[in-house]
Amino acid sequence: MEKTLLDLNHASLEELAKLSDIGEKRAEAIIEYRKSSGGFTCVDDLKKIRGFSSRLYDLNRTKLFVTPLVPKRGKLRQREKSRQSSRIQVSQITPDGTPVPRQRRLLPRAKTKSNSEEESDSSTILEENTSIDLSCRGTKRRIEYGCQSALCEKKLCSTAKKSASSRKEIHDHLGRIQPPPSAHALHDRIPTKKHPPPELDGWLTVFQRWTNAERLMALDRLIDGCEATQVRHLMSVIEPQFQRDFISLLPKELALYVLSFLEPRDLSRAAQTCRYWRILAEDNLLWREKCKEIGIEDLYEMQSRRRKLRTGSTLTTTRSLHDSGSPRPPSPSPWKLAYLYQQNIELNWRSRPLPNPRVLKGHDDHVITCLQFNGSRIVSGSDDNTLKIWSAIDGKCLKTLTGHTGGVWSSQMSDTVVVSGSTDRTLKVWNINTGHCIHTLYGHTSTVRCLHMHGNKVVSGSRDAMLRVWDVTTGECLHVLVGHVAAVRCVQYDGRLVVSGAYDFTVKVWDPEREECLHTLSGHTNRVYSLQFDGMHIVSGSLDTSIRVWDAETGQAKHTLMGHQSLTSGMELRQNILVSGNADSTVKIWDISTGKCLQTLSGPNKHQSAVTCLQFNRKFVVTSSDDGTVKLWDLKTGNQFYLSMQIKKFY
Repeated sequence: MEKTLLDLNHASLEELAKLSDIGEKRAEAIIEYRKSSGGFTCVDDLKKIRGFSSRLYDLNRTKLFVTPLVPKRGKLRQREKSRQSSRIQVSQITPDGTPVPRQRRLLPRAKTKSNSEEESDSSTILEENTSIDLSCRGTKRRIEYGCQSALCEKKLCSTAKKSASSRKEIHDHLGRIQPPPSAHALHDRIPTKKHPPPELDGWLTVFQRWTNAERLMALDRLIDGCEATQVRHLMSVIEPQFQRDFISLLPKELALYVLSFLEPRDLSRAAQTCRYWRILAEDNLLWREKCKEIGIEDLYEMQSRRRKLRTGSTLTTTRSLHDSGSPRPPSPSPWKLAYLYQQNIELNWRSRPLPNPRVLKGHDDHVITCLQFNGSRIVSGSDDNTLKIWSAIDGKCLKTLTGHTGGVWSSQMSDTVVVSGSTDRTLKVWNINTGHCIHTLYGHTSTVRCLHMHGNKVVSGSRDAMLRVWDVTTGECLHVLVGHVAAVRCVQYDGRLVVSGAYDFTVKVWDPEREECLHTLSGHTNRVYSLQFDGMHIVSGSLDTSIRVWDAETGQAKHTLMGHQSLTSGMELRQNILVSGNADSTVKIWDISTGKCLQTLSGPNKHQSAVTCLQFNRKFVVTSSDDGTVKLWDLKTGNQFYLSMQIKKFY
């Protein structure tokens, strides 16, 4: 089916309104622009119309073409002819198509000649020198040429009117004089958008009727015949057609999916492109995925942590900026703020100078046996029978929890509740805000050596070889797990299963609801001192220098991690990555899915004594040692950062 094109300079209101997404109002705007500007010079002029977007232009540009309006030169030429002393009127046309002009008083009357002779002379001169061809497109132009010839003729006749042979002289002069080109003739020699070559429209009409293959062939031939400057002009016209904002053209869901592959730094740069890109780059769901990649799952927890750690000076500065009357910038995504906050913390640890540490003094010369940290509060337990609650912001002691009659050897903290285990064979449940003891849990017959809390339940392990499950809300003992034959040293609880390690060289997996031992994991040849449990894998560290990985469902041993030379005193497991600290002063990073050691944090910067505790996230490892230092390491490279804090011992 032949495609019908619409001429912008001659289309009616109804025809324009039928174009894609144009409608009557935009059609009226097109016609109004056509009238005010004297017509369209090319289809690209549609972009100059207010409200005519790039999308509308792309939808309709292949359906349109432009035939330039022929300027009305009648009035201009009439004024030119009126300034001349004569007019040419075509009275008749000979059979061969040659016009016969009629001259009205071209030459002044000569006193020596009669009127009839004068008319005869004038007509003779015109017949000899103004042979005007009115055929085809050059009719008006050649008539104009005749008018200019008549002017020249008038001047010559005025100088030669007294000569007897004036006719011959005038004829000779007119044959030698070339009329100067008119302004219109010069203008027609240089084509412009408003005045294209007359053959161009016909050529374009033929081109638009061709098939795609014919057009491609014509373009190949056309480019082969172009000079270098013309090819460069083609490139300058064609290249902008491929520079499209594809993000703005896509649906929002697809645009966000494309942007999700960018790194956060690139997202921030993309937000500077334009307003629409900034709106997309600030999308809350987009930054939530970025936060998940760095381990931020709970936005509320991050916001509460920021509120607690924000200093008063920062609040004052922010408030003064907002109250200054200057316009507020658009509020960024809450997830983006959380991401930037975490990145700022990382930058502080990596590059900024380490501030002076706050020393929390309060337990005098006694040993601190356990430590819990949650947000802005720290809970420490000591063999002085007390626990202390500290502010992590200013280092002040907020509360001292007294009530135990023996040293505190284990503790767990959750929100506003602290559970402590002591050598007095009891557990106590405390309220952090008030410092009051809510419950005292009796049942064990020896020191409560380890605790693990999940929700409102806590599991305790004791030197009496038993484990007990308690409800911290009511203080009731829910279950008693009996099976070990030596002191229970470590315990883990995920809300479904309990895993315990003991001095009897074994690890046991329990179903606390049925008070049943599901698996006894045997393989260690010495006491089990540390445990990690993520619901699928059990990792146990022993005095036999080995670390063993077990399957929690089947109880089968998966890997034995060898490399340490002494007791594994502390471990932490996150997403198949295990970090272990040993009494041999080294720290190792393992992949428990393969059983391979990824890094060993040692060398000249290693600790000089036993590693007592550690923690890590997706980028950093923090370790402390009996040598009194705390060191920060890069998880991936194993390199130590320049900061290393020397901690004084207060016993």
